[in-house]
Amino acid sequence: MTEDADQRDERLAALIDQLTAEAKAGKLIDLDQVTASHPDLASDLRELWGAVMLADAVATKVRSDIELTQSASGSAGSSSGNLSPLSLPADFGDYRLLEEIGRGGMGIVYRAKQKSLDRIVAVKMVLRDRLASSEDHARFRSEAEAAARIEHPSVVPIYEVGEFDRRCYFTMKYVQGETLSDRIARGPMPPREAAMLLKQVADAVHCAHLQGVLHRDLKPSNILLDESGRPLVTDFGLAKRTSDVTDLTRTGAILGTPTYMAPEQAAGNRGRIGPVSDVYSLGTILYAMLTGRPPFQGDSPVDVVLKVLEQDPPPPREIYPKVDRDLEMIALRCLQKPIDLRYGSAEALSRDLNAYLHDESIAARSGRFGQIVSRLFRETHHAQVLENWGLLWIWHSLVLFAMSLATFGLQWIGDNTRWHYVFIWTVIAGAWAFIFWGLRRRMGPVTFVERQIAHVWGAGMIGVVSLFPIEALMGFGPVVLSPVLAVIAGMLFLIKGGILSGWFYIQAAVLFLTAIPMAMFPLYAHLIYAVVASLCFFIPGVQYYRQRLRSRAALS
Repeated sequence: MTEDADQRDERLAALIDQLTAEAKAGKLIDLDQVTASHPDLASDLRELWGAVMLADAVATKVRSDIELTQSASGSAGSSSGNLSPLSLPADFGDYRLLEEIGRGGMGIVYRAKQKSLDRIVAVKMVLRDRLASSEDHARFRSEAEAAARIEHPSVVPIYEVGEFDRRCYFTMKYVQGETLSDRIARGPMPPREAAMLLKQVADAVHCAHLQGVLHRDLKPSNILLDESGRPLVTDFGLAKRTSDVTDLTRTGAILGTPTYMAPEQAAGNRGRIGPVSDVYSLGTILYAMLTGRPPFQGDSPVDVVLKVLEQDPPPPREIYPKVDRDLEMIALRCLQKPIDLRYGSAEALSRDLNAYLHDESIAARSGRFGQIVSRLFRETHHAQVLENWGLLWIWHSLVLFAMSLATFGLQWIGDNTRWHYVFIWTVIAGAWAFIFWGLRRRMGPVTFVERQIAHVWGAGMIGVVSLFPIEALMGFGPVVLSPVLAVIAGMLFLIKGGILSGWFYIQAAVLFLTAIPMAMFPLYAHLIYAVVASLCFFIPGVQYYRQRLRSRAALS
């Protein structure tokens, strides 16, 4: 029995509810495995799960803020057992805390004086004091350990890690200056200044990767600029060692800041996060330095996450026309959603920035022939919806073949009654379109991309129907303009190639060329079109239908 849209929605809601309960219980959620188990729900599941995890992260932060407020307003001897708040200036072991200089989701940072060495340092401690969970303490220690492993001029060095008065803390170099976020707030940066700055950051990130450390939260506010303008990377609170077997954050949770995170992070896909995820974040930073704003903006974090997952960023020159073309190419290469189309490492990004600074050719502009072909013919991140269309396209190819064959039959017997042809290409085609989308809707909600394809298909049908009154007005007999039919179909596949899969460019080219023999042999035009156009739908239909069957077989 075919599942209707309401049943599918209920199944999707039940699955989201089940995953949420398992995540709250501490179970690791492998989103790739879940989507493989439910291929028909994969696209909607990724979007909804990302939104759920982001909402959970926001709710957790709100709870943390409430707990912190309650902790600060309560007395030291209250029944809650919270530690007394620090009244600045305050003595803290070997340190004299002078002022608060930063606060994040996990820690609070003070400018302090180290008494024994008579120097100014930065002291970071767990934000929630005694309310901090064992996981909070573990992540806090992980941040200190990750940063301590990295020795690079553009990474803020760690001095000491310890615990005093039941508060975990670590100390690091105090950087007198501002954050890169403060600098960007004043407007776009000069091209060479932006390139020089990001090169130093990329070198530091590459050094971290060599030590097996992923930052996972690179953004302008986590890059400090000292008084000379030199950048220093800080805040490794979400850092992860690539050699770690376990993660301190559950799989499926969104890590990082939505505006600057890679798509694989926004999807909560922990297994795909690697050095190139940091490369993506470096690209967002370069984008912000060049334009004065991040690549994606929205009314809410959920809106931003969905844009990161589904949309391409506007070219920097559309936002700020003075952006250097080479730097625009470098930024956009970092921001490619397919991982294999980005720079392979932060070092590769650094090399391209260095080439730009020395007026040499950049790899982002030149590109290898293999890369160009790969980009041209690869599937986009929207191609997953094609599994829902496989069987429908097989049926569509048969209907299209029958319509074209009927048209050829009418021509063969010399039927010049125009309305006979109009009936085939309007009434029958319209009825099939209605049935097609009815069947698709029974499979579940139609996605935004599918609605785009529906509009393209609708435009094509209007174009085909328009040929009949045009022929009549020009005094032509019926189906004289049939070669235009192949041109219209080729245009539809060209659009599909850009939205879904580059392989559709091949069908588009074949259909454009098909218009030539159709014009040369008008009597056989629709027979030629019947074979070519139906195969253009039948072949990918079989491919994606088999792909869906394989996904189902893997489950059983």
